[in-house]
Amino acid sequence: MNSMYHALILNLHQPSGNLEILLNEKNWEGREILFALDRIPRSVWDFADIARVHLSLSGTLLETLSNPDFQHHVYGIVDCGSLLWHFQNRQIFEILGTAYYHPVMPLIPPADRKEHLNRWFGIGGHLFWRREFAGFWPPEMAFTMELIPLLKQLGYRYVVVDSEYVEPLTPMRWEEVRYRPHVAQYGGEEIIVVVRDRELSNAQESGMEYSWFEREVRERTKWCDFPPLVITATDGDNGGWFRNVAPEANFWGVFYREMLDHVRAGDTLLHPVFIEEYLNRHGTQGLVNVRTGAWNTGWHQGADFVQWTGSQAQKDAFARIEAVSAAVHGARWRAGEVRSYDPEVYRQLEESMWHLLRAETSCNFYWGEAWVKRCHQDLDIAEEYLARAQSLLR
Repeated sequence: MNSMYHALILNLHQPSGNLEILLNEKNWEGREILFALDRIPRSVWDFADIARVHLSLSGTLLETLSNPDFQHHVYGIVDCGSLLWHFQNRQIFEILGTAYYHPVMPLIPPADRKEHLNRWFGIGGHLFWRREFAGFWPPEMAFTMELIPLLKQLGYRYVVVDSEYVEPLTPMRWEEVRYRPHVAQYGGEEIIVVVRDRELSNAQESGMEYSWFEREVRERTKWCDFPPLVITATDGDNGGWFRNVAPEANFWGVFYREMLDHVRAGDTLLHPVFIEEYLNRHGTQGLVNVRTGAWNTGWHQGADFVQWTGSQAQKDAFARIEAVSAAVHGARWRAGEVRSYDPEVYRQLEESMWHLLRAETSCNFYWGEAWVKRCHQDLDIAEEYLARAQSLLR
C-alpha cells in the first residue's frame, strides 16, 4: 500500500477588536482563545522533524497580536511577540495567504477583493519576513473561479477548496477527485486546487481519536494507485475541542501528538506533509471546475451562502456595501482624473476604504442579524470620510 499524506490546515481568525472586548467582558473566553493560539507551537515543537501545520491568520488577528498595546495588556497570559516568532518556523509551519478582514469573497464587490488580498500581503509579509506565500486560504472556504486571475497575479501557486464543489473535467474516479491536486482555469489563467475532505474535517472539528482517523483514511484511500493527499481543515481557535486547556481533552493532546508518536515510531503509513512539498514530489492530475460555494457551518451546507445572506437585513447590508464600494472606488478614480495632489484627499479616501473593507468581514453576517449593525456602523464612517474627500475634489 502507498504512503498516505496528511495536510493539516487551521484557520485562525478573530474580528477586529473582538479579543479586547472578550477580555474585558468575558475574560475566560478571551483567555481560552489566546491559550488555544499559544498551544499550537507548544504542542509541536518537540516534533519539529515530522510535524507539519498550515496556518491561515486573518489580517485582523495579526493586527491584534502585533499591536504593542495589546501585547502589553495580555503579557501575563500569552507572549504574543514570541507566538508570532514561533509561527515563523518554516520547518513546522506553512503560512497561507488570505484576505485581511476575512470577508466572504464571492459576496463582496470584485473591486474590493484585491484590496483585501493586498492589505493582508502587507501585514503578512511584514510579520513573517517573506515576499511570497504559496497557498491561499479563502475565508469561510468561500471560493469562486473568478478569483483565479487575481490569485495568480499575486503569485499564489495553489488554493484550498472544499470537496463538495469539485467537478472533474478530466475523467477521474472519486478517490482521485478528492485525494489528488488538480488544475482549474479561468480567464486565461490557471491555478492548482487542493481539496479539503469535508467529512474528515467535520470529525477534526468535533473531536476524533487517532486510531479512528487512521483507519478511516486507509478505508477511503484503499483504491488509490497514487500517494493520496488527505487534507483536513477547520478553525483552530474555536470550539471546545481546540479551546479546552486540558491536554487529555483537546485536539493536540488526544489526536495530533498521538499521530506524531506513531509517525516517529514508523508504525503507520500516514505522514504529515506540507502541501507544496507534496506538489513538488507528485504534481497534479487533470482539470476540474470548482462551483461557487463556502464550507459547511453548524447550520448550513454553504452552497447557497444562506448563513450570510439568509435574511432581508443581511441582503440589505450587502446591497449597501455594493453602493458604498462603487462610490469609494469612483472617488478614487475621480481623484486620479483631476490629478489631485492634495494629500488630505487621499487620506480621507484611505480611511473610507479601510472602513468599507472592515464592514465586509464575514462575522458581521455569520450570526444572522446579530452583528449586521456593525457592518452599517463601519459603512456610516466610510461615507463620512468619503463625503469629506468628495468636498475637496469639487
